[in-house]
Amino acid sequence: MSTPLHEHEIELRVRYNETDAMGFLHHSNYLAYFEVGRTELFRAQGGSYRRMEELGLFFVVARIDVRFKRPARYDDVLCLNTRIKTQSPAKLVHEYRLQRGEELLTTAESVIACVNRDGELQAIPADLTDLTRM
Repeated sequence: MSTPLHEHEIELRVRYNETDAMGFLHHSNYLAYFEVGRTELFRAQGGSYRRMEELGLFFVVARIDVRFKRPARYDDVLCLNTRIKTQSPAKLVHEYRLQRGEELLTTAESVIACVNRDGELQAIPADLTDLTRM
């Protein structure tokens, strides 16, 4: 079954340096995982952060909400599903589901905004908007 253009899955393995003293994935590293999910979704859609930066545009996190349900541990193989929930002219809302096998560990939602080098809100360029349209 093929995944829709607005959704992407990636497998991640918890590395030792990402864990705390108890061997659990440290809470700060979940945000890095979500960034990997957004980046790989954008790449799968044909997008390029490098090209955006050359245009003087950047995606910045405006809000993120994380719900921890079960801990991930060192050496766990995880599946991260990243999905575009909604889109406006200058913002994207992503949803995340992090699982170990069938077990749901974490859910999250982020809002990312398109800004210029001065941090001013910008419309996402039309060719990028077409790639992310649901």
